[in-house]
Amino acid sequence: MKYNQLAKDIIENVGGNENVISVVHCITRLRFKLRDEGKANTDALKNMDDVITVMKSGGQYQVVIGNHVPDVYKAVLETGGFQSQAPVDEDGKKEKASLIDIIASIFTPVLGVLAATGMIKGFNALFVALGWLDNTSGTYQILNAIGDSLFYFFPIFLGYTAIKKFGGSPFIGMAIGGSLVYPTLSGLTAGEPLYTLFAGTMFESPIFITFLGIPVILMSYASSVIPIILAAYFASIVEKWLRTVIPDVIKAFIVPFFTLLIVVPITFIVIGPIATWAGNLLGMATLFIYNLSPILAGIFVGGLWQLLVIFGLHWGLVPIAINNLTTMGADPVLATTFAASFAQIGAVLAVWMKTKQQKLKTLSIPAFISGIFGVTEPAIYGITLPLKKPFIMSCIAAGVGGGIIGAAGSQLYMIGGLGIFGIPSFISPTEGITFGVWGLIISFVVAFALGFILTYLFGMGKDKNQTAENTDTTTTTTTTKGQKEEVVSPLKGEILTLSEVKDDAFSSGALGQGIAIEPSEGKLVAPVSGTVSALFPTNHAIGITTDQGADILIHIGMDTVQLDGKFFTSHIVQGARVEKGQLLIEFDIEQIKAAGFLVTTPVVVTNYKQYKVETTSEKQAIIGSSKIMTIESI
Repeated sequence: MKYNQLAKDIIENVGGNENVISVVHCITRLRFKLRDEGKANTDALKNMDDVITVMKSGGQYQVVIGNHVPDVYKAVLETGGFQSQAPVDEDGKKEKASLIDIIASIFTPVLGVLAATGMIKGFNALFVALGWLDNTSGTYQILNAIGDSLFYFFPIFLGYTAIKKFGGSPFIGMAIGGSLVYPTLSGLTAGEPLYTLFAGTMFESPIFITFLGIPVILMSYASSVIPIILAAYFASIVEKWLRTVIPDVIKAFIVPFFTLLIVVPITFIVIGPIATWAGNLLGMATLFIYNLSPILAGIFVGGLWQLLVIFGLHWGLVPIAINNLTTMGADPVLATTFAASFAQIGAVLAVWMKTKQQKLKTLSIPAFISGIFGVTEPAIYGITLPLKKPFIMSCIAAGVGGGIIGAAGSQLYMIGGLGIFGIPSFISPTEGITFGVWGLIISFVVAFALGFILTYLFGMGKDKNQTAENTDTTTTTTTTKGQKEEVVSPLKGEILTLSEVKDDAFSSGALGQGIAIEPSEGKLVAPVSGTVSALFPTNHAIGITTDQGADILIHIGMDTVQLDGKFFTSHIVQGARVEKGQLLIEFDIEQIKAAGFLVTTPVVVTNYKQYKVETTSEKQAIIGSSKIMTIESI
């Protein structure tokens, strides 16, 4: 709401929605690709209070906003209706999204409700197992309806999110999903088949109906994942093609009309059966690998789970788990990850007990509490990962916990809560509380205890992070007037003034006060001790909030966001604590220059109005330990 009017004004002054091909953002600016830059009112944009300046570079129309650009970007997407747009290349074609990005975009919107309904179903099973409810009672039936609702009709929900990701109309995706779970069609399988296809093979399929004389293999699509995603992708292609050939005056109803008439029959005849068989094979393959050694599988998946989460690769396991629930009624693979949160909070408790840093003690308490309920990001990014060794110890403990889960044969019977709220998800709807549930609880206790013991004995030691409060007087969380903080050079190279930077937003000082560096070596280190407050996905820019509260922005090169992360390697994550001199990012200077980009790197204090910033004005060659700035609070 805060930036809605600003977003509206920006869209209007870049020529309106119809003039926007795409819009993305970097760490300081909105980057539009416009059909006609002549339609943009540059002077009006520059005069807006919340716009620093406007620039044109590399075929992009750049509206410089500052540190809060992600919030403005969201408002621009919502106001302009650009939610389904993807970044485009120089020819205006959509950039290819990674498989992980596609999976995350499809499943993220529904995971909260999926977990909520799964928890209800899990607790319902728990109440029956404890004798508190009878599975014939009205209370049980209603709770079960709530718990089953989303998962049973999953194709409808995924139809919405999947086709939206692929650039189609969400309600067309929902209609396709609704067709797949239409009750009358599933009821037809109760009769006598007309004949059987693929008899004597694993694909044997009785045929109950035909469509225009073509046999239709009726599958159970309730709770399914792969068929609707493939159908939504196909529908998005058909819909886009139809929009190019059907007159505008009848598009509103004729495009959905023909899209559904084409896609739904083809899905029932071709896409659905093939996708279902592929899902069954995927389920059998994962179960085969798991059954080779459940203990080793548990150690491997459980131990690596936290690393997968950090890099976003955990999304690869989510659809596999849901597919296993659909095809086999249970999933043993994702189950092995549930001890990881308890390994984390064990490590956090050890840090809290042993550290002398008041800031770490303060962060540890809420991180510990949230970890009990399976939310480990505060623990990972705020405590264990920045300290390194506690994170490693927690991974070891999580691996042991995963091995115990594998040995006990624990399985997920529904996607539900995390942490202690995940326990009901392991209760079998038919068998009740089995040994697998007790194995899960044992794994929680062991992972917690091991995470605590390993971190307390080996994870802290004399690590500089632990003793920083006693050895570095600049490390403090309290800002007082007149307090000074030195900033050392993050790069080897030559000092330049900001006015020499070939980017108006930096050279004018609009983005902050500071200096620039022409680097001679592609290693960026922390110029201060503090917290990584911003790290752009392409790793070309990083923001650090010092212990005193100053916000320092380091932007490697000019327009290097267009390299899309090529030639940049990050050694840190957003939210991590860093110490002065710690390696943050490596980059290939020669490759960046060869690609046509400058490597001049501004280092600026963005909240400079709260500080007196004194910079080294003399041009000189510098190394990583050279002082380049002094920041004094005012």
